[in-house]
Amino acid sequence: METKRFGIRLKELRTRKGLSQRQLAELMSVSNAAIANWEVGKRLPDLNMLSRLADCLDVEPWILLSDLGEPAEAPGVLVVEDAPILLRGLLRTLREELPQARVHGFRAGGEALNYAAAHPLGIAFLDIELAGENGIELAERLKQRNPRLNIIYLTSHTEYTRQALDSHCSGYILKPLTPEKLRRELANLRFPVRGLEL
Repeated sequence: METKRFGIRLKELRTRKGLSQRQLAELMSVSNAAIANWEVGKRLPDLNMLSRLADCLDVEPWILLSDLGEPAEAPGVLVVEDAPILLRGLLRTLREELPQARVHGFRAGGEALNYAAAHPLGIAFLDIELAGENGIELAERLKQRNPRLNIIYLTSHTEYTRQALDSHCSGYILKPLTPEKLRRELANLRFPVRGLEL
């Protein structure tokens, strides 16, 4: 394991968060020297410290370890759209624009929840008006399983904008989905997605 690369990533994330080494040390209840040693690559934190460090930096632990030479897992992308023709088009666009991702589509929220329970996901594209259910409510249930899931709503309706923003979504796309709209939303995700290349 290359501790130097870990240190570079740690410093980058700390700086992005706007924290000095001293401030991060205070948040972690460790000495300034511990943070400095991690950042110059003299040591790695143990698993408990790694978890606390990730919490302080508001990232998943794997983000801290992503440059250590381990193969990146393909990012998981979920699409929920109840109209079959629209779902096929969405899947085609997403698979063309995100060839490195695992993209799975569903016509109902229950199927999506079952899939999400068994597979890691980074992004969920959700229609808001689904047959017999609401995409914003589905987003809340998905986020209960994964609070760092990026939710991007796909809709033909503007009247849900306020509700969507209140749900702390990562994006709101008015249909049709185009590569340009997709790239714009992916460039502004709330949470980083490992292995996602734009």
